Amino acid sequence: MSTFVAIDFETADFGRDSACAVGLVKVRDGAVVAKSYRLIRPPRRNFHFSYIHGIRWQDVKSKPDFGAVWTKLAPHLDDADYVLAHNASFDRGVLAACCAAHGIRISPTPFVCTVRLARALWDIRPTKLPDVCRYLGIELRRHHDAAMDAMACARIGIAALEDGHGFGHGIIA
Repeated sequence: MSTFVAIDFETADFGRDSACAVGLVKVRDGAVVAKSYRLIRPPRRNFHFSYIHGIRWQDVKSKPDFGAVWTKLAPHLDDADYVLAHNASFDRGVLAACCAAHGIRISPTPFVCTVRLARALWDIRPTKLPDVCRYLGIELRRHHDAAMDAMACARIGIAALEDGHGFGHGIIA
């Protein structure tokens, strides 16, 4: 088995550096061993996506910025073989932009896209997170809640491992 961290970001505006929430779920040998959820004060007060995730400037204005949050969360990736995300190009882009904005070195841990994984392993279409969860019988109470989306992503990874699959089909270079 392996160790992986499922991650999900919510953003405030169209800038990839505008993370306003992050959820992480660490899985070791098929079992959840750590969970974390943090609200983040983005670099701008613009909140274009509150209608999707419900987070507003008032909710994050007194929260720490990404640099302070990531300093505490990054150690979760230290022994991870993979980072899983649903539509990994988005979450990887948010992580890269936020790290760049704060002068933080990004982890070299490879990303696995659970959208690609669901298509390759189970031929699921459409592959929006609620669709994949429904197909696999994974509970997803509130889509676009970073904690719940990260947990759902972790459960997809666990399902792949339980089915005897590795993550080779879902790796993003």
